[in-house]
Amino acid sequence: MDLYSKLEVLDRIYKIYDAFTDSLELACQRYCSTCCTRNVIITSIEGYKIADHLIENGKSELFKKIKDESYKKRFRPIITTNKIADLCIQGKELPDEEIDSSWGNCPLLINDECPIYMVRPFNCRCMVSKTNCVDKAEMDPFVLTVNNVFLQYIEHIDQQGFSGNFTDVLLFMESEDNRKNYSMEVLKEIGKDLIKNMPMPLLLVPPEHKQQIKPIINSLQTIKVRRKPK
Repeated sequence: MDLYSKLEVLDRIYKIYDAFTDSLELACQRYCSTCCTRNVIITSIEGYKIADHLIENGKSELFKKIKDESYKKRFRPIITTNKIADLCIQGKELPDEEIDSSWGNCPLLINDECPIYMVRPFNCRCMVSKTNCVDKAEMDPFVLTVNNVFLQYIEHIDQQGFSGNFTDVLLFMESEDNRKNYSMEVLKEIGKDLIKNMPMPLLLVPPEHKQQIKPIINSLQTIKVRRKPK
């Protein structure tokens, strides 16, 4: 799948998820930024989309904002969502990973607002709560299952790419050479803090949610990609 197709599919995935969350009763609203931490994980296709948005819209100065805070502690995953699924299939234990929301806010947050809201990654989109996050975020178990399925699909379409912390992926994608090599699928080095994506081995859906999630999976499976304009 070429870059144009991946971006098309990613946009369709976002729209399907937005339609799902529109049906939920949520406490999320403007200026609610408690969940906007520096621990967000994104894929390379999402990083490319955001970097392209910043450059095309004259917001390249935000790369400096990210870099200026890159010395701060943040969550850096050692396995991807599809790798977790793979380990579960094999009955193997998952590695311990340290993560703490007290490590600070997203480096892009400005006055409790997101300057890239329209192209925000899925890990930001899926942070939806039934209660005010200032007190305590509360997510329905089914929503968590849906979130995992979407994370798996996004990684699957970007299986030749990589994942990592928002900061690390965006700083990588700031480089024109890196963006070009990624788009041509000729990347040789991705950096020590980024991890390879992998295909989806099996959907992480518990038995109690299999019937309920079928319409969503059907929508994801029927995504059609338009041909790139000549």
